[in-house]
Amino acid sequence: MSIDIASFTPGVSLTGGLVIGTAAAVLVFFNGRTAGISGILGGLLRAPPKNVGWRIAFIAGLIGAPLLESLLGEPIALQIQAGWIEILIAGFLVGIGTRYANGCTAGHGVCGISRGSIRSLVATATFMVSGLLTVLISRHLLGG
Repeated sequence: MSIDIASFTPGVSLTGGLVIGTAAAVLVFFNGRTAGISGILGGLLRAPPKNVGWRIAFIAGLIGAPLLESLLGEPIALQIQAGWIEILIAGFLVGIGTRYANGCTAGHGVCGISRGSIRSLVATATFMVSGLLTVLISRHLLGG
């Protein structure tokens, strides 16, 4: 295994992690809510929606921040090595997993573990092991 030094960006990654952690802490301290996008979006889709304002603001920030960054900085060139069918299947499986795990990777990994939730620790470990096995099988055993 080797690290692609050209793509190795610890400073930017650390900054991004600090911003995500700060946003999660602010949401918990000022609103008493966990920053899991599946719960935030799911709260908007339920009838009647609860606490609509902060949910819309949070989602607008998720969409608006990358758009603003692309206007102010150098746009990031995305390289996705999958077709639409694979992306749709993966998205569908993530959606099912999110329902079964009662939350998404962000909610469990960032917010749940920091609160000491055993359920979040198990869910995050399951996400990580599943990802590791998927890469191992698809890239190294099947040669994809």
